[in-house]
Amino acid sequence: MLDPITMELEPSPPGLEAEYRTIFTAGSLVFLQELVSAFDEEVDKILRLRISRKTHLDLSGDLPGFCEVTAPVRSDPSWRVRPVPQRLQRRHVDVGDLAPCDTQRFIQALSSPAQGLQVDFDDGNCPTYHNQIKGIYNVYRAVHNQFPNAPKISQAPVLMLRPRAWNMVEHNMMVKGKEVPGPLCDFGFLMFHCGKLLFDSESGPFFYLSKVESYMEARLWNNIFLWTEQKLGLPVGSIKATVLIENVLSAFEMEEILYELKDHSAGLNCGIWDYSASFVNKFGHRGAFLLPDRSKYVNMEKLFLRSYMDLLVQTCHRRGALATGGMAALLLPQDRDSAPYRAALANVTRLKLLEIKAGVDGFMVYDLGLIEPMQKLFQLHSQGDNQMHQLRDDLTVTPDDLLCMPAGGVTLYGLKYNIAVGILFIDAWLKGKGHFFYRGQVEDSATAEISRSQVWQWIRHQTQLEDDSRVVTRGLVTELTQEVMGELKVVTRCHTVREEQRLLTAAAMFLEVVQKRDFPEFLTTYLNLDHTFLSSQAKRHEGGAAGDVPRPKL
Repeated sequence: MLDPITMELEPSPPGLEAEYRTIFTAGSLVFLQELVSAFDEEVDKILRLRISRKTHLDLSGDLPGFCEVTAPVRSDPSWRVRPVPQRLQRRHVDVGDLAPCDTQRFIQALSSPAQGLQVDFDDGNCPTYHNQIKGIYNVYRAVHNQFPNAPKISQAPVLMLRPRAWNMVEHNMMVKGKEVPGPLCDFGFLMFHCGKLLFDSESGPFFYLSKVESYMEARLWNNIFLWTEQKLGLPVGSIKATVLIENVLSAFEMEEILYELKDHSAGLNCGIWDYSASFVNKFGHRGAFLLPDRSKYVNMEKLFLRSYMDLLVQTCHRRGALATGGMAALLLPQDRDSAPYRAALANVTRLKLLEIKAGVDGFMVYDLGLIEPMQKLFQLHSQGDNQMHQLRDDLTVTPDDLLCMPAGGVTLYGLKYNIAVGILFIDAWLKGKGHFFYRGQVEDSATAEISRSQVWQWIRHQTQLEDDSRVVTRGLVTELTQEVMGELKVVTRCHTVREEQRLLTAAAMFLEVVQKRDFPEFLTTYLNLDHTFLSSQAKRHEGGAAGDVPRPKL
């Protein structure tokens, strides 16, 4: 029975009363209360371990390496992950950044020919109370076959459910006087309402796990899976999860992460921007780890990123696991006969062919129009459902390979681009949106992280611009912010004083973040705890206009 003293829950946002009643049932709330009570202390422990590990690296000046304690796991050739179900064997093209609160796009994706959908409560989603409830409710409807114009869940692309990462909390729910960890909230409600139905339809439950930094965090997730399977009467190994290797520290523990999740693993995933940003997060104050302009010098062909992808593919295939690549963020022009369309498609094709030839078993796209061209690319350059037969035994990846920063400097274009992306992301969050479109591609929290990380690092190291030898300082960044505001007003379609005020607030918050003495670990955490963002959501909750914000601080 639910104890109202043990669990506190905010009332429904306006207009979502029916969705609220569907998701927040007595049974689901008791289940979530028990889940949080069982694992809350372990969540706190792994977050403190992150802080401890970072402090050790800062004080010692050490660099990460392959852990000696877990060497027996890596050297034992006998173990494999449990084979994935048939519906996960072929993962050529998933749709990424699919925020399920966007009902129209969610239904379109369910009807698409993609193999899977990354149902994203993390990078591509803004975690307002409204969005979380609406998103979970839309997953509920899809799994219960309640969308009249969408295929049944057993015929639709598989749902790869991506809860929030450990750095996020749910402000609208408390258990035993503490705000609930965001991933437990998302995972708990999704499993309670959908887990058994997904299993019975041989369509899940499947997950993506974001921002896992160590095998200890993988062990925690494994224990959560075992507890949940026992509670819901599911066989051990029913839940499958793909871990996104988005942090330089976890790149040294990929085998251990697979080992901890070996009954529940659906493989590992490699991306580019969150992973690159993690170098600034962990080593940004060190001059040896100055990351050059991402728009010119950072791509998957650079040694540190190519080595990371090669090691991920080799590790996964050696252990019988699937290895998937990142998301193509490019948006195709609507005119398929136009030169810009052909150029965009050629660009995506070239980059994704590199991943296929490296041995990945699949990757993601945002634009639904890219699904079929990329599926044909896989069929042309690979054989079978996956490439797990490519063991990549020819490879030897060293710690130096993984930590080798690419050569290059900073351009004025790259600096202004990073400023623009950072501001536009914060503006999107103040509107309750988790991603936005800019210069022909989709941008989300991953690109916002690398953008603000680079600006912070370039200010910290007083880096010179290639163009005119100006030094990147707080003053220069402030000046360039004022320069780009004209373009950003057009991009965001600022037509009212309120909309312009919101954009100015976003710019002020961006400048605040990149000028911090200590690097804020996650932009999303910073925003999710910021009074300005919380106030804008509270006003919307109370029925105010979308994007109402206090006056900017600057």
